[in-house]
Amino acid sequence: MEALGRKQRDRGSAESGPHSCASRAQRTVHVLHNSEQPASVFALLESGNKIVPLIADGLFDLLMLKMTAIYTNKKQTKIECKGPRFELGDFLIKLGIVTMTQNFKGVLVEVEYRPSVVLGNCWDLVREFVLGFLGSAVTPQVPSCLQNRTNDIYQPMDTIQQYLDHFGQYRKSTGVI
Repeated sequence: MEALGRKQRDRGSAESGPHSCASRAQRTVHVLHNSEQPASVFALLESGNKIVPLIADGLFDLLMLKMTAIYTNKKQTKIECKGPRFELGDFLIKLGIVTMTQNFKGVLVEVEYRPSVVLGNCWDLVREFVLGFLGSAVTPQVPSCLQNRTNDIYQPMDTIQQYLDHFGQYRKSTGVI
């Protein structure tokens, strides 16, 4: 993690503060918070093979507390990603250590090209930028949850969906689903 941060500083990136994203699975409702949208609570409701997204204000957490008879927290399901946030020109880079119940699970790197809101217009540029500091660890494909939406306007919920996908992979690797 420190090596990635050092690479960003060596490239001329200015650290612009911390970032975090956290998730709690409550039955088939995933509740996520993102430091980039502090006034919003994101929820993804799983219904069969369909996922229904919901964006609400901070009172949603209180609503979920009132619904404990229906949706209860699973033990050891909180997973979060925290780390520094860097800015380099038009790019925003977030490096995050993923922990589940305070146990290290891995590192996530998020890169945003701020001038474009359409993924299809900037995917190659973002991929090339990330190749510059991660090398061959970069997958050439658009994330699976966005493959059918490359020409749509990118929304905060798209970022949340990607975090949830990665968190799900970390949960599966430890046998907690």
